[in-house]
Amino acid sequence: MTTSATTTWSRGWPAIGRSPQIASLIILIVVLAAFSVANGNFLSPLNISNMLAFLPELGIIALGMTLLLTAGEFDLSVGAVFGLAPVVVTLLVQTAHMNIGISLLAGLVLCVVIGAINGLVVTKVKISSFLVTLSMLLIIRGVALYITQGFPLKSWDQPGLFVTLLAGTMEIGQFKLYVSLLWFVGLSLLATYILQYAKLGNWVSAIGSNRNAAVARGVPADKVKIWLFILTSVLAGLAGMISAFRISAASPVAGTGYELEVIAMVVVGGTALTGGRGTILGTVVGALMLRAIRNGIVLIGVPGLAYNIFVGGIILVMLILHALLQKNTARS
Repeated sequence: MTTSATTTWSRGWPAIGRSPQIASLIILIVVLAAFSVANGNFLSPLNISNMLAFLPELGIIALGMTLLLTAGEFDLSVGAVFGLAPVVVTLLVQTAHMNIGISLLAGLVLCVVIGAINGLVVTKVKISSFLVTLSMLLIIRGVALYITQGFPLKSWDQPGLFVTLLAGTMEIGQFKLYVSLLWFVGLSLLATYILQYAKLGNWVSAIGSNRNAAVARGVPADKVKIWLFILTSVLAGLAGMISAFRISAASPVAGTGYELEVIAMVVVGGTALTGGRGTILGTVVGALMLRAIRNGIVLIGVPGLAYNIFVGGIILVMLILHALLQKNTARS
């Protein structure tokens, strides 16, 4: 390699370091290419439709987690909220004979309450969000199991406006897509606007970078964090309802382990686990990557139980790569 070429290569590293989602996108392309070579059906319309059917549910939660992580906090209770919200909605419809629309609203209100409790305890009592949301995870999961006696419930499966809006399907050529994908795209665009262009996004990044400095400049740090916890919880509940409508079942153990998978999506996408830097585009890439890995390893014959090995390995590689890029950028 010539000296000029080496210089040009070195100058390119800082740009990648400032945009960690580029590295994530490159790895996604490599993953897609590898699986498509290993199995010709990987990029078939049917398989792409299957991957996109599951993508929105975890992806929607990841959007809220991105904003929360950027502010320096995270929520381990999202998987449990994902399971509890549709269970409560289903029980209200089946046992209390409430209207499905009112039941859905009640489920979202419950999510608001859970998020508010998380936010208030973290900001006012000054307890680590790890401990608070871990405790909330156990409480919520326990409630879901208790009120269902541990059995899954048959969810609302009658045609109607809400089923169409949350879990309707549409045919685009050879692709069968769910309406939930439109929810994911729309919420991704909204989250991108908030994080990159709105004053709230500046506040979120400032809080995650240096809370004391942000407060000194007049940023209402506690209020912002409380609302971010509420938003994350509501998105988790919405994702759970979408899933329940799609499969016509509400299980008290639905969403088990989702909290870690969502955090993995966000971190792999380039959002800093320590706060101060977040990227919605990176989160979308991370969600696509983990969904492609889960689908691809099944197609090529790798046991599903090996999924965590692949995910853990990629997360470790991404963390090392992001760390090296940041160090290179700092030196430059």
